[in-house]
Amino acid sequence: MQQNKTVSLLSIPVLVAALGYFVDIYDLLLFSIIRVDSLKGLGLSKALIDTQGKAIISYQMYGLLIGGIIWGMLGDKKGRLSVLFGSILLYSLANIANGLVQNVSQYAMCRFIAGIGLAGELGAGITLVSELIPKEKRGVATSIVAGIGLSGAIVAYFIKVSFDWRVCYFIGGGLGFTLLLLRVSVFESGMFKSIEKSGVSKGNFLMFFTNGRRFKKYLLSILIGLPTWYVIGVLITFSKEFGEQFGIKEPIDAGKAVMLAYVAISIGDLLIGFVSQWLKSRKKALYIFYIITFIGLILYFCQYNGTATGMYLICMLLGFGTGFWAIFVTMAAEHFGTNLRATAATTVPNMVRGSLPLIIILFNALKPSFGYITAAAITGIVVMIISTVSVVMTEETFGKDLNFIEQ
Repeated sequence: MQQNKTVSLLSIPVLVAALGYFVDIYDLLLFSIIRVDSLKGLGLSKALIDTQGKAIISYQMYGLLIGGIIWGMLGDKKGRLSVLFGSILLYSLANIANGLVQNVSQYAMCRFIAGIGLAGELGAGITLVSELIPKEKRGVATSIVAGIGLSGAIVAYFIKVSFDWRVCYFIGGGLGFTLLLLRVSVFESGMFKSIEKSGVSKGNFLMFFTNGRRFKKYLLSILIGLPTWYVIGVLITFSKEFGEQFGIKEPIDAGKAVMLAYVAISIGDLLIGFVSQWLKSRKKALYIFYIITFIGLILYFCQYNGTATGMYLICMLLGFGTGFWAIFVTMAAEHFGTNLRATAATTVPNMVRGSLPLIIILFNALKPSFGYITAAAITGIVVMIISTVSVVMTEETFGKDLNFIEQ
């Protein structure tokens, strides 16, 4: 294959990928931040805000799951840039439509369509950056993308404080269309171009299941990311309800909890790239952040008669601990050849996001027998055990040469 063109850590492709992920996270987390206000605005009762909120976020995650497969395959068949343009256009339109909804069914449909669009941004961006950056600096570059990108949740919170929830969705759509203009300056990956005209099979999702070793790598890549959306999708998104269960007298603002968690996640995602670089290992860096997450979980479930400030601080600790999204997605990209890399890097994080409805199903199934808090704690233990075993079993990818294909 031809030599890949490499770029610096602060080049246009890296910065544009970071801004793309910024808009992606703004839109992805916006529902978690304005869930209560928006569903109140549609006239739902307190009980329905909880149950319908879980249903709507599940629809969004189903969209991410389906979109991950679609955009991942397109990324390997048509190029990384085609996905970046198409996904932005779809989720921008969906967010504008979301600002016009009049009932829960319309809301859920818009989040489902937005989910499909949002699924393409991160995987295509990480794949492009991974292929353009020298392998020695790859982890740092993808951490910069994630660290800047994850701050989109922080901006979403402050937009929520200043504007009506419908306007928040309109702003998300507008940010997406602005991003489309920036994408024009980005060039395609040389690795993809080198196989573009070849006869090798590209973007074949079924290839993950036709080879035992490849399937194992793919499955483990997904399972190591589960703690991220257990923490964000359950503990932090529904921190208001957990606060009531813990007997915290001051009402918890779930939007504020999400914002503070993402401040810490952004810091964690920036830091983990340097930790991985220092240790010369992706896996060792993950172990450190898993330990921090586990400590955060213990503190979270020991908050009886605690304070709102304590809840927010613990949410930040959990956010920092789960700030390994960049390395986790980078590992997925590093595991697979150029003809399957975008498919892997796009489907893996969206399989994790798509696992949230299953995590919520387990949580809900345990509630009648164990109660709200204990059910959530048991769910967390199951998630952490699965993910830790998966990291132990997965291959080290630090410094791996990506100039290869899957046969």
